Amino acid sequence: MRSEKSRAPEVDAYIAAFPPEVRARLSVVRDLIRSLVPEATEVISYGIPTFDLHGHLVHFAGYARHIGFYPTSSGIEHFRDRLTGYKSARGSVQFSHDEPLPVDLIREIVLFRKTENQDKSSQKQSHSAPQR
Repeated sequence: MRSEKSRAPEVDAYIAAFPPEVRARLSVVRDLIRSLVPEATEVISYGIPTFDLHGHLVHFAGYARHIGFYPTSSGIEHFRDRLTGYKSARGSVQFSHDEPLPVDLIREIVLFRKTENQDKSSQKQSHSAPQR
């Protein structure tokens, strides 16, 4: 069951502030991430919706002409070949409102980041475990 904090009323307010067509696209991204990583916590970080699981997982944001998706530099680098048709930078990619959202690609990136964060967390825990 999700806690009240994890439902992130701040994220609801962030999305509600956009025009209907942008709001719908933001909701698709949010709902997809929620379905893939239900144990993640939703927060506002850097002024935009963020999912946390063992640290920042992904961020997303609405703009007049695109949806910004921020899976960190590792998420961009791992999917570099699949992101060639999109404007991207070190840790971000833009999905234009003129094109359908690449839901399958977003799904794969989120799952990659989930595994990456879980692996990093497991490594930290194993290194900090007391030696016997």
